[in-house]
Amino acid sequence: MRCDNDSDGESDALASAPRRSGYHRRVKYDVVIAGGGFAGAYAARALVKAWGREEAQRRVALIAEQNVLVFQPMLAEVAGSSLSPIDVVNPLREFCRGVTVLQGRIDRIDWEQRALELDGGRFTRDHRVDFDQLAITLGSVTDLSRVPGMPEYGRPLKNVADALRIRAAVINRMEEANLVEDEMLRRRLLTFVVVGGGYTGVETAGQIFDLIREVQPFYSRTCREELRVILVHSRDALLNDIGSELGNYACDALKARGIEIRLNAKVVEVTASRAILDNGDTIATHSVISTVGNAPHPVIQQLAGDVGFARERGRIAVEPTLQVPDVAGLWAAGDCAQVPWSDRGEMKFCPPTAQFAMRQGMLLGRNIAAEMDGGKSQPFKFRYLGQLASIGAREAVAEILGLRFKGFLAWWMWRTIYLSKLPGLKRKLRVVVDWTFDLLFARDISLVLPPPDEVLRAIHLETDEELFAAGDPCRGVFYIRTGEVVLTTPDGETTTYPAGEVIHREALDETGCWRGRAHATQSTAIVVFRSLALKLLQEELELQPRRG
Repeated sequence: MRCDNDSDGESDALASAPRRSGYHRRVKYDVVIAGGGFAGAYAARALVKAWGREEAQRRVALIAEQNVLVFQPMLAEVAGSSLSPIDVVNPLREFCRGVTVLQGRIDRIDWEQRALELDGGRFTRDHRVDFDQLAITLGSVTDLSRVPGMPEYGRPLKNVADALRIRAAVINRMEEANLVEDEMLRRRLLTFVVVGGGYTGVETAGQIFDLIREVQPFYSRTCREELRVILVHSRDALLNDIGSELGNYACDALKARGIEIRLNAKVVEVTASRAILDNGDTIATHSVISTVGNAPHPVIQQLAGDVGFARERGRIAVEPTLQVPDVAGLWAAGDCAQVPWSDRGEMKFCPPTAQFAMRQGMLLGRNIAAEMDGGKSQPFKFRYLGQLASIGAREAVAEILGLRFKGFLAWWMWRTIYLSKLPGLKRKLRVVVDWTFDLLFARDISLVLPPPDEVLRAIHLETDEELFAAGDPCRGVFYIRTGEVVLTTPDGETTTYPAGEVIHREALDETGCWRGRAHATQSTAIVVFRSLALKLLQEELELQPRRG
């Protein structure tokens, strides 16, 4: 992730200047940890403990795209405005004190040269970091492209920025709904679809429902009956990993609160105003949140192609010691690794959860230190503690050491256990304060940042969906990336715009409004040029009508 935060003219000029050949900086470390999630951060701490701060600072580098460790189990509460984003992050430089932290995006790993290429940001893009031992803890990335329209309209929940965008979107929908007179539009604005019935999906649905129900009295032109949260899950039960008993309880509890559950259903297409399911149902909504769509990190795919190590479902197959078989000096842990694990004598693979990533990271650091100091690596062993999921309204489900809990007791356990696992005393105190305020006061609906001015925006239309109506004012031009759009005027004249064409001046009347109705004849992807981009197109590109 590039840190492109500067916007002054000098910064832009420097950014657009030609790059120098070679690398701005070249450094080498004995151990490089690629990834700043739970596995990577705890591996770094274990190496500091093994070697001491002074030696680890010289020998170990932790590379991360963000300079914070995110406590992902609490992201849904940030999206639901019950926790501040500061509560769920820890600065990596504080948490991993004693190692060198490098913020940047890894573009490529050159295994033959034992080096990786690092994009450090706007002004320091090209760096080369050499290593002797490489630990991959990159996790996974979000890929929404498998569902048409989901990249344009679906909102992922992977990091704090995603949670803040979801929070802002939910509050903005409430604000817009409070303005409109059209009942159908208001219902679309107040309908929120959450895709995925795992832990993140269930917790997010519960948090959003709590948020909109609590703040609805502040929006006097809306009514509670219009609020809808719909959870769509492709399997026949929620929370499959926690067992059918608690999964069914969670489903019944969510339904009793008013959340709609669609099981054995998949979202197969998303547009600006609807989500389309594989059973033919259509949900009218302007808000879709996706908690599914994890995909292997591109750097791992590149390295696997170069080195040839085995992968299982996109994850790196490792030995119980977390070493990659037959590749000396290469290790992997966390969500990107397929780690063998004995669960009470039954061999399994570790699930991609924080409690496993944390313990894998600690073992990873110890094993790397042992390997480099002439010792012996140890296999991963862990007694499974259980899993918890909050479902909102001070209810949760939990499976702890084989015992099952539900309702308020499980919710209290959920908060107690997660609070104990949250890194850093300062964060623990912040969360206690925020949780206390959450018990006494309504959730905060402040929006301190205005919506971004989108110069370029991608949209998706399903077959027969309208792009604009006759008489609508022109606020941009449309480039057809894929598919086809037909413009029909009130007198029946039609103009077809296939992929590669632009809908612009020829479709306007003398008042600057669209002279006809435009709709998609098939699944269509469009790029909208608005604001400054529209002005540039008008003044600089001098687009001419295709037809007289």
